[in-house]
Amino acid sequence: MYQDKELQEYRDLLQPPTEFEQGFDWKTIIGAIFIGFLMMPGSMYLQLVIGQGIGPAARWVTIILFAEVAKRSYTELKQQEVFLLFYMAGAALASPFSGLLWNQYLVQSDAAKMLGLTEFIPTWIAPQPGSEALTERTFLHQDWLIPILLLVGAQLVQRIDHFGLGYALYRLTSDVEQLPFPMAPVGALGTMALAESTEDRKSGWKWRIFSIGGVIGLAFGFFYILLPALSDLLFEEPIRLIPIPWIELTRHTESVLPAVATGLQFDLTLVFVGMVLPFWAVIGGLIGLVVTIAANPILFDLGILHRWKPGMETVETVFANNFDFYMSFGIGLGLAIAIIGIWQVIRSFRSKTGELDFSKLFNPPAGRGDINFWLSIGIYFFSTLAYILICRWLVPSFPWVFFLIYGFVYTPIVSYISARMEGIVGQFVSLPFVREASFIAGAKYFGYSGIEIWYAPIPLHNYGEATVKFREIELTGTNLRGIIKAEFFVFPIVIIASLLFSQFLWKLAPIPSASYPYAQKIWHLQALNSLLLQSSTLEGNSLFYQALSFSYVSSGIGLGLIMYALLSVFGLPVMLIYGVVRGLGQSTPHGIILEVVGALLGRYFFLKKYGKEWRHYAPVLLAGFSCGMGLTGMLAMGCTLILKSLSQLAY
Repeated sequence: MYQDKELQEYRDLLQPPTEFEQGFDWKTIIGAIFIGFLMMPGSMYLQLVIGQGIGPAARWVTIILFAEVAKRSYTELKQQEVFLLFYMAGAALASPFSGLLWNQYLVQSDAAKMLGLTEFIPTWIAPQPGSEALTERTFLHQDWLIPILLLVGAQLVQRIDHFGLGYALYRLTSDVEQLPFPMAPVGALGTMALAESTEDRKSGWKWRIFSIGGVIGLAFGFFYILLPALSDLLFEEPIRLIPIPWIELTRHTESVLPAVATGLQFDLTLVFVGMVLPFWAVIGGLIGLVVTIAANPILFDLGILHRWKPGMETVETVFANNFDFYMSFGIGLGLAIAIIGIWQVIRSFRSKTGELDFSKLFNPPAGRGDINFWLSIGIYFFSTLAYILICRWLVPSFPWVFFLIYGFVYTPIVSYISARMEGIVGQFVSLPFVREASFIAGAKYFGYSGIEIWYAPIPLHNYGEATVKFREIELTGTNLRGIIKAEFFVFPIVIIASLLFSQFLWKLAPIPSASYPYAQKIWHLQALNSLLLQSSTLEGNSLFYQALSFSYVSSGIGLGLIMYALLSVFGLPVMLIYGVVRGLGQSTPHGIILEVVGALLGRYFFLKKYGKEWRHYAPVLLAGFSCGMGLTGMLAMGCTLILKSLSQLAY
């Protein structure tokens, strides 16, 4: 397999330490409570307003706050304590009840009414329209009891499941096969920046780079988040100097570029993300976007993109194009990536089989706090059986043999393939539309009719990405026992805080509405796409069957394989193909331009100026910027929630 020079630099960023500590103590306990009850509402609010939470920012803010408190207490946070705070913040900001906010919208949505699916959405997902729980906008109603209990049960199984097959694959790919996991150091470097002692900060670079990113984030966040939020409270219309989520240009370019969604997103976060991502993956995205812009008018003239009509904006254009062509074509591209991934795994594994020492599965390095390998396999079997039993109870008419195949055949195979791809090239790989195809097969050949199966917690997972998280834990010198304790402690905080603040946000205003512009703009497209697929398992002529074309799927597979062959022949970076696939994905393309700007700045300015050290600087700079953005978002959220709460109390 061709070895990308750029990825080789990522491999060498960090080496595992020789000593490990748990890091779980009273500091991390208070930190988890602080995040759950102070940071989570801000994250949920920003997710509805601008489409992204303050996950990274909340983590950095918590670490900075506790580092300052520790300094004034004449002590310092250890690197392991910093990482555990970072880890617990990610878990605490999961906000699972945000899914119920989506469910209440879906069951009342125009998309569900248009497709005639409202009555088929199960009541264990959301009450039907007309319920007092929906009209009064409250989760504290008996109609929400079963959805909430199911959500809590699924979350509990998911927490336990973290240490099942994903951990076993980490032991196999990292300890036995010694794969480099090139993207893991990027995730670990940010926390290490804030773990510097006072003396290290005077001579080191991490804190300085983080601070620069933080100041930039504060300045941009003022205009992007804070100004619109405060002006919305004071005036009839908010002042938006920077459009959220983008400037809409589709109607202005439709005469020259028919069936092309055009616009520009001005979120500066994308520039910093472009600096961190592998360069050729970003350039591949640009190539994919250019190809799409050139191809869509041709496809429109040929009558392939026939649902697009003049006057449509981005959301309608993307949905129409997906329906006519890009959904099927995207399935083919995804299958091509999966075929390439399987071939790379087989090729690399065959070349190393004779060198592997499988005894490392049962004799891990001392001090890491590893759990028994067979225990992790047992956890995997337990969680999978729990998912199967829940699905059998919720959807008894769906053939149960599919659940067994999902959990004990498909999941381990695709998880291993993805884990090795993460370990080799830092790329997550999954087989597209396996879930959807199996549902359709159950409806077509086994007599199933309904859409309940689309909402059931089926045991179809890809644990490959979890291996990177465990590698990050190792690189920061954190004992796994501390992570396990953190999981047990953070679970009730997540459940209680998420329910309380979901209820609070819904009470303030309908979701979506003008108070939550991103949700108002994007949720309709997401509902159309998801419900279109769900209609495929109902009796009659499903819209999904109209949208699915096997000739377009075949063309996607062929193009993906040909592109990979050409890249290999000419020795071009393999990450380019992943970027091209992303650019051809026909989601919302307006953010790719700023990512390219960031990638070009990083490669041709900062990399030349700072050399290979820039690979260390970029993720820390992004972390600081996220922190600054998050601080302005938290201030905006605080002002909004307090003033709107007071206005409600007044009446």
